[in-house]
This record gives sequence, structure tokens and C-alpha cells, in this order.
Amino acid sequence: MADAGRPLRVVVGEDDVLLREGIARILIEAGFDVVARCGDADDLLRRSLAHRPDVVVTDVQMPPQRQDDGVRAALELRRREPGIGVLILSQFCEPAYVLDLVGQRPEGVGYLLKERVGDLKVFVDAVHRVAAGGSALDPEVVSRMLGRSRRDDPLQVLSPREQLVLAAMAEGRSNLGIAKTLYTSQASVEKHVTAIFRKLSLAPADTEHRRVQAVLTYLHAGARAR
Repeated sequence: MADAGRPLRVVVGEDDVLLREGIARILIEAGFDVVARCGDADDLLRRSLAHRPDVVVTDVQMPPQRQDDGVRAALELRRREPGIGVLILSQFCEPAYVLDLVGQRPEGVGYLLKERVGDLKVFVDAVHRVAAGGSALDPEVVSRMLGRSRRDDPLQVLSPREQLVLAAMAEGRSNLGIAKTLYTSQASVEKHVTAIFRKLSLAPADTEHRRVQAVLTYLHAGARAR
């Protein structure tokens, strides 16, 4: 997490040089300090460990193998430096990558489709959220998970509205952000969140911890339905 008074430090991983420079320029103009730009996964991991930025923004498919090298580098980075946030940019919607990154700790993880980079507000907000230890999941990924169902799906106890609230929580939105997205009051959202905690049998504890546990339940339910 960034020290007060200094810009958030970012490492960018993208093998397409034009896109890499474009992402870096967006971040710099938004007030971030881009400390490294990497064209392959090995260099991304090496320089991220050296610079220890607040967040790493990386593509999925990168050299040397051009498969899921970027994700594997991100997983290794989270293992070695759990305090560094990771925002994955992908051309395709693949919830499995989200589950791999989240594990049992969704803090500091983001997954966006590359097309979202063009929406500067969404992209920049996602980088901020992940750097601060929050989550930022692409709405399309969340919708795909929400659309899955199984007989033993723990989310079936939730009403459709509560499922929408939980999906927005998974995207990393605050109660106020959820209220604006669903065009409802913040008090109404708070009631839904309380109901979600109760129905998912999340024992009274720190509110943020219960939000994390609720999101984990949501993500793993989506994974089991694949």
C-alpha cells in the first residue's frame, strides 16, 4: 500500500509495445508512477520483485510461451509479495483465472477485459482499488459466474436482488457504489448485505472480513458450477 504523499507505483506487463506504452501513458496522466514496463513474464516477475510496486498491471498471454505466462507470474508474485496488488488484463472472459488468483485471499486482486482500458475512469478506479487492497472484477466475469447454478449452489438461498448486491460486492464496490449502480438507497443496500451475511451463515465479525468471506463463497460457487 502506498505511503501518504507519494504517487502509487505501478509495473506494467504487456508484450504489445503500443498497448504497453498506451497503458503506461494513461497511468502516468492519471498521477501514477510507472516504475517499469515489461514485455515478457520473466522480466515482469523479476522487476516487480525488485521495485515492489503498489500494483502490477499485466496481460494474461505473454512471452516466453505466450500462454498464461502473465497469470503465472502474477501468482508467483502474490506468493512471494502478498502486499503487492495484481490487476490482470485479458482479451477474453475467463473466470478460472480469477479463482486461481484469488485462492483464499481476494484482497488486492483485479481482472478486467482489455476493452475496459478505453474507459479511463473504470480502468483508473480499478488500479486504485487493487493498489489499496480491494478487488476489481470485470462485470462480464461476475455476470458469467452469477448465471451459473447448481442444485447445491449455496447462493440459491439469496434473493435475486441479494445476488445482484453480492455480485457488485465481488466487483469491489462499496455500499454507496452498489446503491448508485442498482439505483437504490444506501440503507437498502446495507439491509441486503446484512441479509447476505445471515443467509450465508457468516458469523458476526469484522464487517470487511465478512465481505471477503461472502465474495469467496460467491466466487467458489461460480467455479464449482463450471
